[in-house]
Amino acid sequence: MKATIWHNPKCGTSRNTLAILEERSDVDVTVVEYLKNPPRAEKLAQLFGDAGMAASAGLRIRGTDAAERGLTKADDATVIAAMVAEPGLIERPLVETDKGVRLCRPKERVEEIL
Repeated sequence: MKATIWHNPKCGTSRNTLAILEERSDVDVTVVEYLKNPPRAEKLAQLFGDAGMAASAGLRIRGTDAAERGLTKADDATVIAAMVAEPGLIERPLVETDKGVRLCRPKERVEEIL
């Protein structure tokens, strides 16, 4: 199975989720450091859609000014545009497999799509 993790190596939850993926011999992992290689708006929309969540649910609040900017109540297009402009607003880690997409907080959520 192929898996793509939208990863921030400075995040403990992201590192722990990546470790779960790498421990499995049946998973071929692609790591995308999204702060260095930010996803395009279309990709973010697809990820959130496949995860069955609003873009605002994938918004990083802690350590950002997202709430002060009103992004927690903004429409998906506005949130995604902000994320594209500032990838640090993307909550992590997002993991995508053929079985779906999950925001893996907590890290065990990755098991749902493996």
